Amino acid sequence: MTPSSAAAYTIGTAGHVDHGKSTLISALTGIDPDRLREEKERGMTIDLGFAWLQLPSGREVSIVDVPGHERFVHNMLAGVGGIDAALVVIAADEGVMPQTREHVAILDLLGISRAVVALTKCDLVDEEWRELVREDLAETLAGTVVGTAPVVEVSATQGRGLDALVAQLEQLLADTPPKRDLGHPRLPVDRVFTLGGFGTVVTGTLLDGAIDLGQELKIQPGGLRTRARGLQSHQSKVDRADPGRRVAINLAGLAVDDLERGAVVTSPDWLQPTQRLDARLQLVADAPRPLKGGTAVALHIGTAEVVGKIRLLDAPVLEPGAQGWVQFTLQAPVAALKGDLFIIRQLSPAVTWGGGEIVDVRPTQRHRRGRPEVLTALETLATGEPDEIVLQTLALREPLTPPTLARASGLATSVAQAALARLQQAGQVTSLGALLMTTDGWERVREQLLSTVQAYHGQYPLRRGMPREELRSRRRLRPRQFAASLDRLLAAGELVEEEALVRTAGHVVQLSPADEATAAELLRHLAAAPRSPPGLAELRGTLTGLSDDLLDALAAQERVIRVSQDVCFTPAAFDDMTAMVVAYLREHGSITVAAARDLFGTSRRYVLALLEQLDHRRVTRRVGDERVLLQRTEG
Repeated sequence: MTPSSAAAYTIGTAGHVDHGKSTLISALTGIDPDRLREEKERGMTIDLGFAWLQLPSGREVSIVDVPGHERFVHNMLAGVGGIDAALVVIAADEGVMPQTREHVAILDLLGISRAVVALTKCDLVDEEWRELVREDLAETLAGTVVGTAPVVEVSATQGRGLDALVAQLEQLLADTPPKRDLGHPRLPVDRVFTLGGFGTVVTGTLLDGAIDLGQELKIQPGGLRTRARGLQSHQSKVDRADPGRRVAINLAGLAVDDLERGAVVTSPDWLQPTQRLDARLQLVADAPRPLKGGTAVALHIGTAEVVGKIRLLDAPVLEPGAQGWVQFTLQAPVAALKGDLFIIRQLSPAVTWGGGEIVDVRPTQRHRRGRPEVLTALETLATGEPDEIVLQTLALREPLTPPTLARASGLATSVAQAALARLQQAGQVTSLGALLMTTDGWERVREQLLSTVQAYHGQYPLRRGMPREELRSRRRLRPRQFAASLDRLLAAGELVEEEALVRTAGHVVQLSPADEATAAELLRHLAAAPRSPPGLAELRGTLTGLSDDLLDALAAQERVIRVSQDVCFTPAAFDDMTAMVVAYLREHGSITVAAARDLFGTSRRYVLALLEQLDHRRVTRRVGDERVLLQRTEG
């Protein structure tokens, strides 16, 4: 069976313990969401339960039933992150209770603005009492997501009001937008178990993209590779699961111990874990105390719960009911996206402190408090127009490839691509091959590379250029960015590269008068004994200005021929000795080191260096202990 092409939705319950959430779900669906033996024995929901409901229109809606006890709010948070609407359950005989308030506050913080209130156990109280409870509801929940939600009186045990409740849910979902589809699936895991003959199964509410049977998948954090060996939705096999549905995936090649609640099933090479997040945080009005920077909190995002420290970015303290910019540093990685909503809770006692929205999942640095440029950038990421968001996203972590930029922006792919095209047309984004940079960012990198090479020329005027890898290291650019940037400058003719040495286009090695004087003395010494010149180590003791840089410059200008670390010939001597070797080889076919030594009347030290240089220049080739002519030379 394949799900309908209609948008899929998930409803989550909320409310105080013993207010009848599970009983109501059972009455609506015929499915008991309490699956644990302990839950059935105690008559109290401890962990998440799941069911589904077929609406009059024929649409099947997934339902997540959450525990209402204060000890299990962390389980409740694992279930409501992916829901589209809330079914808030309040018992008529008790009215609004502490967990009612906390659950509603959580719905507010998670932006779940669509809700229906089910006033349960109406058979236990009279009309007058129910009216008092409704008045209390209106007063207590005013200004929250539940404040304007329709209230339906029901009795799950008597079946009273159930049709009206279903009708309200149908109406609620009629104008609910479907889950966004980024083209990549994301399923935060809320349950892991094994089935005999099937292996490991995970369940969750599917976000951001579809999953097909047989599709290759990855588990984040951790990077485990797997495959969708089987798919089910509402206990029916499916070939494809669409965003918004509750899905069970049979994962190939993984054991139950490899997974846990909080993991995310996604497509390969897309979602990267992070331990640093930038976010806008809103504290609830009845927060336990003001929030100070450096405080450790429990962060709930998706189905994950992880401890992290908060850095306040625009105030030293955040008071209850206030909001501000924060950066989280987490003890363990999470797989999150820009735009994801989260909840923070105090570690002890465990109460809800606030929540908010992630605006950057991979900030490149730890922010300091009170930096206007940081606050402006975060505000742009949170509230800017698509062009502003794309440009700011790129500025914060350039360079990026177009697909990575689109994902990092948190925008729909088509929207991000359109914004990028406008920015490129306006000259605000520059392409470096497959990479993108802001034009301002590229100009900074360009200027840094050019000025670094120019400074190198000033420091080492006798060198032909700067080693390519030294240039990259000094500028601390990643290899891919450096290669793309250098290619751009080479193509523009602003830099030149020869033999892995980079120079500016106008750079020419020029010897100073002192260098020219040293060069003249060097050539005089070499010419005095052309076939047995003094070694460079000896000459350095005589000529104080004889440096490696000067020798390299003279060699590059072919004013000397350096055949080894310690031996140099004048060009005339080298050409003469080369011609003698070539003539000998043409007559005899091969030459040994001893024969060359006798030919020149010099020592083995000079002959061996000369022959190795001729091998390097592909004039000769060594065969055993002899050299032969590699190619015929004219003349």
